[in-house]
Amino acid sequence: MMNFVEELRWRNMLYDMTPGTEELFTKGPISGYIGFDPTADSLGIGNMVQVMTLTHFQRTGNTPIALVGGATGMVGDPSGKSAERNLLDVDLLNHNLESQKKQLEKFLDFEGKNAAQIVNNYDWFKEFGFLEFIRDVGKHTSVNYMMAKDSVKNRLDTGMSFTEFSYQLIQGYDFYHLWKHHGCQIQMGGSDQWGNITTGTELIRRLESGNVSALTTPLIKKMDGTKFGKTEGGNIWLDPNRTSPYKFYQFLLNTADADIGNYLRVFSLMNQEEIVAIEAEHAQAPHMRTAQKALAEELTKRVHSENDLSKAIDASEVLFGKSTSEVLMSLDEATVLDVFEGVPQANVSKSEIEAGIDIVSLLAEKTGFLNSNGEARRALKENSISINKNKVSDSFTTSSENLIAGKFILLQRGKKNYFLAIAE
Repeated sequence: MMNFVEELRWRNMLYDMTPGTEELFTKGPISGYIGFDPTADSLGIGNMVQVMTLTHFQRTGNTPIALVGGATGMVGDPSGKSAERNLLDVDLLNHNLESQKKQLEKFLDFEGKNAAQIVNNYDWFKEFGFLEFIRDVGKHTSVNYMMAKDSVKNRLDTGMSFTEFSYQLIQGYDFYHLWKHHGCQIQMGGSDQWGNITTGTELIRRLESGNVSALTTPLIKKMDGTKFGKTEGGNIWLDPNRTSPYKFYQFLLNTADADIGNYLRVFSLMNQEEIVAIEAEHAQAPHMRTAQKALAEELTKRVHSENDLSKAIDASEVLFGKSTSEVLMSLDEATVLDVFEGVPQANVSKSEIEAGIDIVSLLAEKTGFLNSNGEARRALKENSISINKNKVSDSFTTSSENLIAGKFILLQRGKKNYFLAIAE
């Protein structure tokens, strides 16, 4: 079995680690943790870097602990932030925690000798008094040490509340608690977490002369320098109600050639030989997007389901003229809106559609897809008009059976000129 550090190294997932960390993994399986920030009720695709870190940690025989920050979520991590975060109320925080727990349970194995655990740091902080904390924990960490952290130094000009300043102490105590009560020997995270993580290693050393390790992974960015997982429309989420499986699949399918090799290593469970083979095949015919399809298929299936993957692939063919009317009619409302985002649209009376609108009126007067009745008749005569991927003649009249997901009719002229009529 490959050593965990070796696994991260060939996958380009190793950024920094404390001295002696690599040797630690030669002595047998250990327990380690990563914390997840509950600022939303879903993890984003960017969080998959740390999910994959825990996955590889477990696959190489170690015991992973995923910490959901019920306590730290009330404070707000200043790392990488230029301004103070808005604090979450308890009900919203608990909702986010439960939602993230369910997502994490999809990726880690909670059975067997190295079964994963999910812990909530609120469980050990809820009875921890303020005076007790500053006496027993704060006493062992100097202000000078805390001020030297990048997460603090970068905010000195704009200001930082005592609440956020104390965050690294709270995270440091998390590591101490998990070391003391769960035998946790290493904390992992993104490279922006190095300061918070090493506060924990130092606290354990000062409190009980304990020796633990820290390891960080690189922050994943695109070759153009922009943040991975961010689009013009916002984050790419793991929750299908926030980002549909179709949109999730498309995001990965549209990965630039310059990035795909790295993403395959970071986000795929494929081994080194499989990835090298896919890259070689991709290099022979980049236009076929072999590598992008391999990643999009694997990750969509793992995050969502095989059925969702199948639907996403089908939906992806709709705009390129390769799909059938049956495939189009099987799409749900959210996927229709995602597939035809940016396509011209107009609202049409649902009762009129069900009663029957003749094709000329539908194309011109009711939707404005074509400029005039005359243009509509000419297009019909040319046999260039399709409704829901089916060619129609001038005798066509609408009915409720033409509604996709009970709400849409797809108008099309030629191969690529689309228009979406929305029944309301």
